Amino acid sequence: MLTDFLFLFQTVDLEDAEVEEVGLNLFGIIAEGGFLSIAIVATLMILAVLAVYIFAERYFNISRATKIDENFMNNIRANVGAGNISAARALCQNTDSPMSRMVEKGLMRIGKPLRDIDAAIENVGNLEVFKLEKNLSTLASISGAAPMIGFFGTVTGMIQAFFEMSTADNVTPTVLAGGIYQALLTTAFGLLIGIIAFVGYNFLVAKVEKVVFKMERTTTEFMDLLQEPGA
Repeated sequence: MLTDFLFLFQTVDLEDAEVEEVGLNLFGIIAEGGFLSIAIVATLMILAVLAVYIFAERYFNISRATKIDENFMNNIRANVGAGNISAARALCQNTDSPMSRMVEKGLMRIGKPLRDIDAAIENVGNLEVFKLEKNLSTLASISGAAPMIGFFGTVTGMIQAFFEMSTADNVTPTVLAGGIYQALLTTAFGLLIGIIAFVGYNFLVAKVEKVVFKMERTTTEFMDLLQEPGA
């Protein structure tokens, strides 16, 4: 039993050593590619960090924008029906959401033509949508740029491989391995970042569309409220 334990311990050590060796080999391949290879991989890493940051920041902000009390419009309706516009505005100011800011703008325009009120609410809504979509275009750009940068690394890696082949006295797989490894590594890394950024972008766009739907529904309810008898 002790022999089996020692054998298992040695196997684990060998596996750890192999993983560490693979990591060192990857860094070695990147370093052997020269300044251009290092610059490409560094750029891809920066894009990866930026994509994760944008996704996390936008996700929490958009999620916060969707949260609103289900009784919000009922309370607005009750206050407006009672003629207590100041209480309705105070409720909007205490509710941090795009819908509440749109309703507050509408409350500030009460007494003016409905067309002017609707236009004022629409302007606020456009500003809120612009805030929600902040940096989404950057995330979309990363989803397209990362694979292209990875393919650029592929081209430079193949150029390096063929250059080494042309200058070598004896062409062996080892001579070509460095450039091909570099080409495949940058391609895989670029595609991985691009896929993650693309999925994240579409996920966030879908969440923004849900917020826009709630904003449109709130606008319709508020305009209907102003047209009710006694409003």
